[in-house]
Amino acid sequence: MIMPRGQLLLMPANPVFLAVSLVAALALNMLPLGRTPWMPDLVMILLAFWGMHQPLRVGMGTAFAMGLCMDVQQSALLGQHALAYAVLMYGIALTHRRLHWYSAVSQAPQMAALFALAHAVQVVVGLLAGGALPGWSVLAAPGLEALLWAPASWLLLAPQRRAPDRDEKRKP
Repeated sequence: MIMPRGQLLLMPANPVFLAVSLVAALALNMLPLGRTPWMPDLVMILLAFWGMHQPLRVGMGTAFAMGLCMDVQQSALLGQHALAYAVLMYGIALTHRRLHWYSAVSQAPQMAALFALAHAVQVVVGLLAGGALPGWSVLAAPGLEALLWAPASWLLLAPQRRAPDRDEKRKP
């Protein structure tokens, strides 16, 4: 693949860093802060990020397992988060090659649409199970997740960046 002009070549992602970041996001989501509909889902952000940058390591199976963990922790309908995360990963799989051509800031509006789709799946499954409509505040979560996309991308790609090699014999 031809790299866009000005984009640095990244080192391979460390599988331990990948796993630790996903477990940390799961732990932060499980903090007893009280689940409000507008609160961003950190697991969703990290699954989308790693699904875009490491599609062979983080896929629908990982997303489904993380979703089941979230369902059990939040006493939600079993499979509600799992289905939403799987739909998100399917959307990422469809668009990840195109998204790599944009900067993280330019990716944010496109990711907001995928995050909104995942939240819509959660709301629809909850309504079909007899739950109540969460209200208009549920629309804030995809926007907040899109705002967190660029800082999360910068932070998660930091260990993969390397300094440009300086060659003493090469003229500038």
